[in-house]
Amino acid sequence: MNQSISTQVLALSAICLAVRAVQQIARGEALESGVLQTLLQSIAEQNPAEAVDIYGGKLANLAGGYHILAAQLGDQPRKDLELTRYVMAVLVLERLLNKSKDSLGAVGKRIERLQKQLQHFQVTDDNIIASIADIYVEHISPLGNRIQIAGVPEQLKQSAVQQKIRALLLAAVRSAVLWRQAGGRRYHFLFQRKALLRETQQVLQQLA
Repeated sequence: MNQSISTQVLALSAICLAVRAVQQIARGEALESGVLQTLLQSIAEQNPAEAVDIYGGKLANLAGGYHILAAQLGDQPRKDLELTRYVMAVLVLERLLNKSKDSLGAVGKRIERLQKQLQHFQVTDDNIIASIADIYVEHISPLGNRIQIAGVPEQLKQSAVQQKIRALLLAAVRSAVLWRQAGGRRYHFLFQRKALLRETQQVLQQLA
């Protein structure tokens, strides 16, 4: 993949969208139409012709993520610190995954199995979501400190909610893989913030 800032911003927007979806589900809020499908489908897209193909081939599918990213990178004093914490935790998990050949291999095999399941079921089917959540629990979560999700206790106790959150965290990790493949590094948030913001704003102008 090209190590381009546009791909880095694409990946960051997808991570932001996934993390925001986690927040919404944890609080009992409804997701926008198509968000869950776009994010979960990205997990199965392992060899795209172009980076945007991971997300259904349309930048518009990640519009919400671009808006979140613009707000987080901008000069406004009010940032979503919880969202930032989740994003950074996801990037750490991906880095740990990349260093573990055993975990990478195991995740790869599970995704191959997922791709076969998707020939018969929708990615938003409860059984598929449960399978994706299992991948996160068995192969991602043990790599580092568990991400503590804040939300409504009654929501977080529900197994279906827990599975959606874990599936979305795996989607976020998948996008973190793209971020790293495109040359993204955590220090870029300090030293390339303006360039990242400029690219984000340009995409939002295209989508307007």
